[in-house]
Amino acid sequence: MEQNRPQWGTRAGFIMAAVGSAIGLGNIWRFPAVAYENGGGAFFLPYLFALLTAGIPLLIMEFTMGHKYRGSAPLTMTRMNKKAEWLGWWQLAISFVIATYYSVIIAWATSYSFFSFKLTWGDAPQDFLLGDYLQVVDAGQFGGFAGGVLLPLVIIWIVSLGILISGVKKGIEAATKVMLPVLVVLFLIVVVRALTLPGALEGLDAFFQPDWSKITDGKVWVAAYGQIFFSLSVGFAIMITYSSYLPKKADITNNAFITAFSNSSFELLAGFGVFAALGFMAQQQGVPVNEVVSSGVILAFAVFPQIINEFPVANGFFGFLFFASLTLAGLTSLISIVETFVAGLQEKFNISRTASVLFGGGAAAIISLLFATKGGLNFLDVTDYFINQFGVVFAGFVEVILVVWVFKELDSLKQHADSVSDIHLGAWWKFCLKFVTPIVLAYMMFDNIRQNIAAPYGDYPTSFLITYGWLVAAAALVVGVILMIVKPFDQRSKGGL
Repeated sequence: MEQNRPQWGTRAGFIMAAVGSAIGLGNIWRFPAVAYENGGGAFFLPYLFALLTAGIPLLIMEFTMGHKYRGSAPLTMTRMNKKAEWLGWWQLAISFVIATYYSVIIAWATSYSFFSFKLTWGDAPQDFLLGDYLQVVDAGQFGGFAGGVLLPLVIIWIVSLGILISGVKKGIEAATKVMLPVLVVLFLIVVVRALTLPGALEGLDAFFQPDWSKITDGKVWVAAYGQIFFSLSVGFAIMITYSSYLPKKADITNNAFITAFSNSSFELLAGFGVFAALGFMAQQQGVPVNEVVSSGVILAFAVFPQIINEFPVANGFFGFLFFASLTLAGLTSLISIVETFVAGLQEKFNISRTASVLFGGGAAAIISLLFATKGGLNFLDVTDYFINQFGVVFAGFVEVILVVWVFKELDSLKQHADSVSDIHLGAWWKFCLKFVTPIVLAYMMFDNIRQNIAAPYGDYPTSFLITYGWLVAAAALVVGVILMIVKPFDQRSKGGL
């Protein structure tokens, strides 16, 4: 191990950073709707099963890889097997793409934090979002910048890159130790307030009411694995990078369980808050809860402002708390996403941390301007869908197959994890990674491809889907291979523990 490798200052610092990475926008705007659509209370059974058979085993595997081989994803892969460097770069290229548009959504949340005070979105929040704020034009058109997005986007990048330049301990750890507790406190206040609104119980009833008939539906199980996979930040280099900064004697297995259950607890908390608020909205409008359920951008930036408008007291204040929570959840994730390729560039080309942040992070910031145009929402929607479905899932599948079946690393990883952890890994861990995880990920890949051939995503023109969807996902893989060829690591790539 290199002596000068940066390290987390405390175990709590690492766990907070890992949890902060896992807790992102998806916890708040994706999980509640996914659970509701897949059996409500009954969904928690496949969700927990997926967590124990894929989420935690994968998290332990990535924590162990980073800790054992002491490097960014490309360096970790190279030390594991010289032929695997491209996989690390592929994962970094995926992270790079995600950073370019994820930053823009955080910029929206920042804008909306301030819109809340005067309820700037008016009586028709969806029209305000798509018209006045984003000024959405047809798919494929740029239409110039959406003025309201540009300034907060610049601020988000200055804050993120400033934290990253400060380093692992003084930057990421120090920032996360402030941002994560503040996020939890702010969001708790929003949830408690939502639970006291009229109609909240009807909303929770709709959320938790178990539909046991769905338990036999394969799609529900795939949805559970999909949610766990996307939510835990596995498969695109973050957890490998973060665990590489752990001290030699760090309890890997325990840390993985704490990270995973903290993330799931926040998802459950978000479910309470979102559905209590939706129940209130349904009662105000005199419609059943199922008519007001939505997810993603529309839930956060159109439905929630509508709910905030109806709040009986201090609605601007609670609006600010909600969007400040979104901003913080996004920021802790964005920092971890950018750190993956900052670390990769620094090690590959042996440059200073500041140079790699300014080069890698700066490039992501410049490309993010595409999503701040009036056509940005269309570019964002398609890029997000394809890089997740055909980037993250595919790269995760390849990682498991190579590590488990091709390089046969499971025994040495198990030995390493057991040597530093209180909880020793049993046969379940190897069984899950050998069979359950690859089979589920392979099915998800197959199902995604089948669905996209049967019915193309959204109402977009085919040429638009190919350019900003399929080609972006494919380009990430090509970039991975090119960066492997470009230049070898220096002598340090022979290291490890």
